[in-house]
Amino acid sequence: MENYFSIGEAAKAVHTTTETLRHYDRIGLVKPSKKDERTKYRYYTEQDIVRLNTVRLLQLMNLPLREVKKVLAYDDLEKIVEFLSQAEKKADEKIAALQYSKAKIQLAREDYERKLRARKNRSGTFIKDIPERVILLSDTLEVPRLDNLWNYLSHFYEQVTPALKEQFAFEDLAGIYTEHDMTKLFAVCSRYTKTDGLKVLPKGNYLCANCTEENRAQILNEVVHIARTQYDVEPMFTLQFIVVSGILTWNYEVQVYIGR
Repeated sequence: MENYFSIGEAAKAVHTTTETLRHYDRIGLVKPSKKDERTKYRYYTEQDIVRLNTVRLLQLMNLPLREVKKVLAYDDLEKIVEFLSQAEKKADEKIAALQYSKAKIQLAREDYERKLRARKNRSGTFIKDIPERVILLSDTLEVPRLDNLWNYLSHFYEQVTPALKEQFAFEDLAGIYTEHDMTKLFAVCSRYTKTDGLKVLPKGNYLCANCTEENRAQILNEVVHIARTQYDVEPMFTLQFIVVSGILTWNYEVQVYIGR
């Protein structure tokens, strides 16, 4: 004796709603094997549920219902098998792409978690091992303000001559470079060619500290003093990277090179 399932049981079995199954019935996609003429109740067999599951899975492949209906209407079993094999292949490709994306997301999350832990654990100075960087100094900007930070990198693209503009690209970073009595805003280059204003920052260890606009000068002096007294280094330059901390507000990370 064949088992029958109510529309509610069938909907639960294929993880959808009873209204969806009624819609499938109305458009002739999957009709219940039995319908009570008096109560209009729909009843589904196990074979119906297999068909419903097939429809739901094909929909997950972004296949329109009209296309699903056409496939399920095939009389040629070989054509159905071939179609489902192709759908399975596409599903595998989609799974692989999602797994790749998930792996990238996990790496990004882990990186941000490390940064968060480091931020929470930081007190006073800390050391960073930083690779070589190339920066372009601004020819006019000396201090960060709301107006020049709003569209920061456009200033540096405009500073480069039109003939060289395509050869430059900048990271989404802003900072202050100080050397002797000169202070300039800078952008970090990810692609560049020779031009005025370029500086190469050596790779190696940098003594760092976080600070605000209010205590920036004090913290910078303290970091320079520690570099001199504890690391026996006379800093040739200092860096103050701008760290956006909220809408219309920012803090800084001071960096002083102390060698390799």
